[in-house]
Amino acid sequence: MSEITERDIQSNGLNMHIAEAGEGPLVVLCHGFPESWYSWRHQLRALSDAGYHVVAPDQRGYGGTDAPPNIDEYTIFHLVGDIVGLVDALGESQAVVVGHDWGSPVAWNCANLRPDIFRGVASLSVPIGPRGSTAPLVAIKELFGDRFFYQLYFQTPGVAEHELQNDIPKTMRKMLFGASGSVNRNNMFEPSNPAPDSAFMLERMPDPGDDLPEWLSKEDVDYYVSQFQKAGFRGGLNWYRNIDRNWELSGCLQGSKIEPPAFFMTGTRDVVPFSENALSAMKAVLPNLVDVVVLDDIGHWTQQEAPKAVNEGLIRFLNGLG
Repeated sequence: MSEITERDIQSNGLNMHIAEAGEGPLVVLCHGFPESWYSWRHQLRALSDAGYHVVAPDQRGYGGTDAPPNIDEYTIFHLVGDIVGLVDALGESQAVVVGHDWGSPVAWNCANLRPDIFRGVASLSVPIGPRGSTAPLVAIKELFGDRFFYQLYFQTPGVAEHELQNDIPKTMRKMLFGASGSVNRNNMFEPSNPAPDSAFMLERMPDPGDDLPEWLSKEDVDYYVSQFQKAGFRGGLNWYRNIDRNWELSGCLQGSKIEPPAFFMTGTRDVVPFSENALSAMKAVLPNLVDVVVLDDIGHWTQQEAPKAVNEGLIRFLNGLG
């Protein structure tokens, strides 16, 4: 079994912390919120054993990677530039990029903006669709009205930071457990039982305490806690504070297609909805969509909850690229 090693490199003006394993064609794994390279711990070894050089960075604002101070330094173009710079810093000219959660928009945009570098793209949990005609948060405000929605809650600097950093162990237990397939959620994610817009993020999430699901160990939680004790949550939250700015900056991509071969995987209990309409929207953008896999009873933390199925799906996709 391949060994996972860690080091720091320079990418796009950042000191970037990475974990890596194996040798061969490059595969870059982009994590989501609130995570780190560690969310890919099961994939680093499996994909490297399958013959790939697998690299999982702490992305901008997370863990051991620099966290620029200004909100406007976290646009999707900065995030894509970080991954382009990572490929270059590793001495490579091409890679396959894989994303989960917020890492998925990074991966989709890597393939859209630099298909010369990213020869394939895979996403877990978050599909892609055509660019909308309205800024996303404007549309969300119209849809939710006076109901709580976490992306709106994250917009005011300092508010979510104060809540999430108040008790980081509890935050990580609630986030990882509450969005997983291990619990039937009846909280702010469920439109049948909405919270008011004055609610806090964590108040309706169950806390499993020490009774963690099989896929999540105390050591896993402790690692995440150590990373957010070091870096805080502001960097990751600043990604959300650029959602409408990203839409404003991406007008040049209106109607564009993502040409590299693509793969998508999600779970039936994911908090990010996936439907026939979402599949049709994704197919409209991805002319070379190779496969879509939906995993029964799996929630939002796809690669951690179902590592064997995710590894098999990714290796099948990677091997098919030649």
